[in-house]
Amino acid sequence: MIRLNYFTRDDFSQLLDWVPTESFMIQWAGTGFTFPLHIHQLERYLKEANQPASDTFIYKAVEEATDKTIGHASLKIDRRNESGRIRNVLIGDESMRGKGAGLHLIQALTNEAFGTFKLHRVSLGVFDFNEAAIACYEKAGFQKEGCLRDARKCRNEYWSLWEMSLLENEWKERMGDRMK
Repeated sequence: MIRLNYFTRDDFSQLLDWVPTESFMIQWAGTGFTFPLHIHQLERYLKEANQPASDTFIYKAVEEATDKTIGHASLKIDRRNESGRIRNVLIGDESMRGKGAGLHLIQALTNEAFGTFKLHRVSLGVFDFNEAAIACYEKAGFQKEGCLRDARKCRNEYWSLWEMSLLENEWKERMGDRMK
C-alpha cells in the first residue's frame, strides 16, 4: 500500500535523479518544467503548495511496508467547481514499476481528492502511447473523455493526450466494492 506524505525540499535530489531525459520529463510533467529539471524549478513548484488554503498539493508516494519513497504526484484543486486534477504522476523507483504501485498511488490520490477535499470530479491527462498508465487509470475507475490530438511536441514528434476523469459517485461505488 501507498501512503501520501507532502513533498519537501528534502525530496528534491531524489526527484531530480528520477527525471533523466527531456522526453521522460514531458511524460511526467507535460510543459510544467523545462529540461534539465533544476532545483530552482522545484522551489517554484513547491512555493505555495501544501498549505491549508493552497490549490496545489504535492506528494511523495511512500511504500508503507518499507517506509521507502517510491514515487511522486500532485493534485491541483479548483475549489469553486469542486474538481481536481491529478498531475505529475511518477513511480520513480524502477524496481516498483509493474507491481501495482501506480494503482495504489492513484487510489491514495483519489481518496485524498474525494475523501479529504470533498471534490465532485477528478481528471488527469495521459499520453496515448502510455498503455500501462492508461490501464492503471482505467483499473482505478477513470474513464476516457476524449483525445487531444497532437497536443504536445517533443523534439520533432507530436504526442496525443487522453483526458480521463472519475466522478465522486463512481469513486464511492468503487470504495463500497472494496469494503465488501
